[in-house]
Amino acid sequence: MTTFEALLIGAVQGLTEFLPVSSSGHLVILQNLLGVKEQPLTFAVLVHMGTLISVCVAFRSDIAAILRKPFTKLTYLIVVGCIPAGLAGYFLAPYFEKAFESLVVVGFGLIFTGIILQISERLSVRVIFGKEVKETTYKDVLLIGLMQAIAIIPGISRSGSTIAAGLMTGLDREFAARYSFLLSIPVILGAGLLELQDLFTVGMDFSDGIPYLAGVISAIAFGLLAIKVVMNLVRNGRLAYFSYYVWLLGVLVLGYAFFF
Repeated sequence: MTTFEALLIGAVQGLTEFLPVSSSGHLVILQNLLGVKEQPLTFAVLVHMGTLISVCVAFRSDIAAILRKPFTKLTYLIVVGCIPAGLAGYFLAPYFEKAFESLVVVGFGLIFTGIILQISERLSVRVIFGKEVKETTYKDVLLIGLMQAIAIIPGISRSGSTIAAGLMTGLDREFAARYSFLLSIPVILGAGLLELQDLFTVGMDFSDGIPYLAGVISAIAFGLLAIKVVMNLVRNGRLAYFSYYVWLLGVLVLGYAFFF
């Protein structure tokens, strides 16, 4: 792997992890349509941890507040919100793995992502005073968590689904995005630990040290950029702009899957 390739993969991972376009969907598309080879496991783990670093840096004040006072409502909201994805990942893992082999699933997943982005923006304009932490209920975050669980399916964006669910339940725009990103930390960490377990089994390979480092730095930088872009778009009610991109990509993917 060259340094340029590592920088490019890190950039794609960082951007698609947090933009509402589905990082898993783009990975399946690249592997199927462009013949991109599977990344070395060591590199995949490091880049994954790079995206974790970016979200931790972006929301360091929230994380510091939680660490100082862990037994607060925000902590409980995050824990409850993680339950659906945890259960789905444990009990339905074989089905999700099978979905990663299908471009048809990715295509429909992308179209679904665009639909919920549009619906959430249309519903959120009716909310005059959005809910903050105090007003948010556990029923609200369970719905958000359910959307996060569904987003394990490739093509369905995790960030897009959870932010959309937050807006649909009446959360304040900025808090909906903030909660979505905080909710991603346990998910990214859990996925990274599973990859790390596999890595210890096959052994670590740091023979391409400079490209690996470049990939991690790229993932961190572009992850921070993506978070900033999403936060600004949510504040201004423009997150649904991404729906046109995922619709177009979804139609192209389905066309390729059915006719080629």
